[in-house]
Amino acid sequence: MSTITAPIGDRRLLGIGLALAAYLMFTCIDSSAKWLALGGIPVLQIVFLRYALHLVLVLGINLPRHGTGLARTASFRMQALRAAMLLGATTGNFLAVRYLPLTVTGAISFTMPLFLCALSVPLLGEQVGWRRWTAIGVGFIGILVIVRPGTEAFHPAALLCLAAAVFSAFYFLLTRRMAAHDSAATQQFYVGFFATVLLAPLAIPFWVWPSEPSVWIAFFTVGIFGFIGHQLITVAHGFAPASVLAPFSYLQIIFMAASSWIIFNQPPDIWLYLGAPIVIASGLYIWLRERALHKATTAVEAVER
Repeated sequence: MSTITAPIGDRRLLGIGLALAAYLMFTCIDSSAKWLALGGIPVLQIVFLRYALHLVLVLGINLPRHGTGLARTASFRMQALRAAMLLGATTGNFLAVRYLPLTVTGAISFTMPLFLCALSVPLLGEQVGWRRWTAIGVGFIGILVIVRPGTEAFHPAALLCLAAAVFSAFYFLLTRRMAAHDSAATQQFYVGFFATVLLAPLAIPFWVWPSEPSVWIAFFTVGIFGFIGHQLITVAHGFAPASVLAPFSYLQIIFMAASSWIIFNQPPDIWLYLGAPIVIASGLYIWLRERALHKATTAVEAVER
């Protein structure tokens, strides 16, 4: 999610292109993590690598320009909580990709907007009508179609994906709250800083070095792709409104399917073809409904003025 509150210019096609490039980078993160896990690298070490390399890049690019101001925040506690939520999402997802195809983890991750909508009621005091609650319920039916609990095809790692989606929803809610107070550079700094500090004593004592050239490549790219992806999505929101970019996030399932099939030889099964469109349609409906309600509210406020 971008921390730029007002577009620097209405160049929507450029914004969409940058957003799609960001979703490709996010797919590359998961692909690198899965490759590392299959190469025998412990999951906590993979997560540590993702954030340590991210932190190095953030400091290298932003520290010369911002100096100590990079760490200046309106709420240290909120930034720590926000970083913890993203760390939880990453850990759950990286654990899951070790056991599940990227198409499955990707499809389940699309429940994040459903959780985001549901959590906005108790946490932000927003009103959610019966239409959106119905869409949330339908979305979870789609997830049941994909993971098929109670059958031999079900793998408990699917629950880790759902947990990661919940953590992601909390992360975006906190990002929305902090966007008006802290810069994108500051928020990226704290995401990398807290994760690196927390994971260092858990990852470094049990360090495992890659044994193959391909694993060495993933060893470095898992953090680089993360940094590039977050930078691209931030810049994309500077050229196009979030309401324009949001639907294109679902195209990431194409990148996920291609990576799963080409790199890991795990093509999508029929249940993904049935369940994923249900989840995506539910998320798109919620987005369309929220957009319509926002326009209606804006129109009423304009009349009242």
